[in-house]
Amino acid sequence: HYFNSFGSVLQQKCRNPTITNVRNYAARKGYREAAKKKKVKTVIQKQAWIPHNLRKKDVEELSTVQKSDEHKKLRATDDVWVAKSYAWRIFDFKEAVECHRETHHPTIYNVPDAQINLFIELDMRTAKPTKFAEKFRRMAILPHIYEQDGLQERSILVFCKTQEQREAAQNAGANLVGGTEIIKDIEKGKVVLPDFRFVLAHPTILPEMVTIRGLLKKKFPNIKSGTLGPNLGELVSQFKNGVEYSCVRDEKQLSYGWINSSVGRLNMDNSKLEENFQALLKDIIAQKPKRPGPFITRIVMSSPPSVEKMKINFEPHLSAEDAVDDESSDEDEAVPLKA
Repeated sequence: HYFNSFGSVLQQKCRNPTITNVRNYAARKGYREAAKKKKVKTVIQKQAWIPHNLRKKDVEELSTVQKSDEHKKLRATDDVWVAKSYAWRIFDFKEAVECHRETHHPTIYNVPDAQINLFIELDMRTAKPTKFAEKFRRMAILPHIYEQDGLQERSILVFCKTQEQREAAQNAGANLVGGTEIIKDIEKGKVVLPDFRFVLAHPTILPEMVTIRGLLKKKFPNIKSGTLGPNLGELVSQFKNGVEYSCVRDEKQLSYGWINSSVGRLNMDNSKLEENFQALLKDIIAQKPKRPGPFITRIVMSSPPSVEKMKINFEPHLSAEDAVDDESSDEDEAVPLKA
């Protein structure tokens, strides 16, 4: 009888279960914030490979080029001063060239035709504080051609359709010029692409070149790299005699970049050197990110075998638009913030 009554009670409980209380209040604020943090994606920044014996060292110690801090130093007021303790003296372009000519005189270094090299520092910041400009490689057209140190032969392959375009490219110094027949030879393996350093093309033949896009890879002509254009004669002469330079960005200080380039030789006229200098600056500033403020922050001139370096006043050689942009950025920095 006892078990029968207990079983009936269990059946009644199962048929009519009791309603449990449900929490009708919000979670604690700390739990909500913790849940939001879990949902935020963390951006993992890739780092360059570091040897095992140097991994404990700071990345700044591994960088071959260090950002100059001489702008923080005081200006020397005396005729003689300790160079490392004060800011560098600023030279005009012509004045710096004349100084190097004195040191390279036959009575000293005896290299009167030494190359003039420039070390150009850049501000790689963009309009967004967390984004920086990417490194780039360019071929600058300088008005006066000169013999560049260590310049290897630049073999150029040109694609075009008309006979007039072919003659213009050949007269400019192209190594191989052709149209669809060259495309077929590339597909068959008769033309070896690694033998050519640059590949140029006329826009009209671009649709036929789609079949070899995978073979050309980064050498495929495009407007951004300057390898695609209607005037093939100028393109070939640009890549044949132009000054190639590349912008390198520091791995630790992403806002700092630099360029190593040249503008001529010491035995050239000052007017020709200045025109080359202005053309190089114009080409570099064309790559400036869209933001207020200067792109080029510092230029240092050198001429081997001398180790002497001179800071150049490059602002007078900038265009009017760039000069106005620099002045406006300086004014913005000078205005104090109101509380």
